[in-house]
Amino acid sequence: MAMDLFEKLEKVGEGTYGKVYIAREKATGKIIALKKTRLHEDEEGVPPTTLREVSILPSRDPHVVRLMDVKQGQNKEGRTVLYLIFEYMDTDLKKFIRTFRQSGENIPAQTIKSLMYRLCKGVAFCHGHGILLRDLKPHNLLMDRKTQMLKIAYLRLARAFTLPIKKFTHEILTPWYRAPEVLLGCTHY
Repeated sequence: MAMDLFEKLEKVGEGTYGKVYIAREKATGKIIALKKTRLHEDEEGVPPTTLREVSILPSRDPHVVRLMDVKQGQNKEGRTVLYLIFEYMDTDLKKFIRTFRQSGENIPAQTIKSLMYRLCKGVAFCHGHGILLRDLKPHNLLMDRKTQMLKIAYLRLARAFTLPIKKFTHEILTPWYRAPEVLLGCTHY
C-alpha cells in the first residue's frame, strides 16, 4: 500500500480536493509534503485539476515547488486516492508576512527584493513554458524560513496556453489577487 511508505506527522491543510500532511519517508527519513487527493468514484478517471497539477509540476525549476512522486492507494473505505509527494517547504509567504506584522517589525528591503526576484523568476519560467498562473497569491507561495527560498505552488488552477489564447472565466481567482483586467470581467487574461 502506498501509505506504508510514509508516516504522517501533521495535517497542515484541507481543501476541496483533499488534505495536505507533513510526512516522513520511512526509507530515508526525509520530510516531505503529502497531498492526498480524493478521486470521486462517479467520475471517469482523475479530475482534470489533478492532471494539470501533475503534468505541470515535475519541472526542475528552482522557483516552482517540486513534485517528487505520485502514488495510487486506497483509503479506509476502499476508495481510490492519489498521493502527490512534494518537496517540503516550512511556511508560505502569507505566514511569513504575518510574523513581521505581529512583531511590529518591517520586512527588510533586501528580503523583499529577494522574494520579488524569486517570484518573478518563477512566473517567467511558467510563462516561458506556456503555463498561465490563475491563483497566484501569498498563500500559494511556499517558503523555506532559513534560506528564504520562495517557490510557486498549487498549480491546480493553472492552464497551459497557446495562441490564440482561449477564453477563461474571470471568477476563478481569489478576488483580492485578481489582475485588474480580470476584475473587470475580461475573459482573455
